[in-house]
Amino acid sequence: MERHLGKIGLFTGLTTLVLMIVGVRTISGVELGWKNYLAFSIFGLTVGLIALLLLHYKLRIAFWFFMIGMIISFEEFFRSILTIEGELGQSIGMLSVYIFSSFSLGVGLIVQFIVILIGKNK
Repeated sequence: MERHLGKIGLFTGLTTLVLMIVGVRTISGVELGWKNYLAFSIFGLTVGLIALLLLHYKLRIAFWFFMIGMIISFEEFFRSILTIEGELGQSIGMLSVYIFSSFSLGVGLIVQFIVILIGKNK
């Protein structure tokens, strides 16, 4: 499993980048500039790095909370883009990605550390 951590992080980051570009450019029909691609790339790199670090430090519960949160965030992202017209749908979609991903990471880390503390007390 240790040798696949980089692949998992890379796959997660690239998937995040592709989903964001597909959502904004293809579904919304908005022309993206280089700053948009740069911002999406940095966010994808951050998501991939977080996934890699969670697995590297064997925080599996936090990793799965984070991945489920990313799935929910992209579902909400695409739902917002498809149902709300114009830039408001894109803005709400992007905010939902950031909010759900950070919330799921925080909850996952809290649950993981509670499990670790309970395990040390036994």
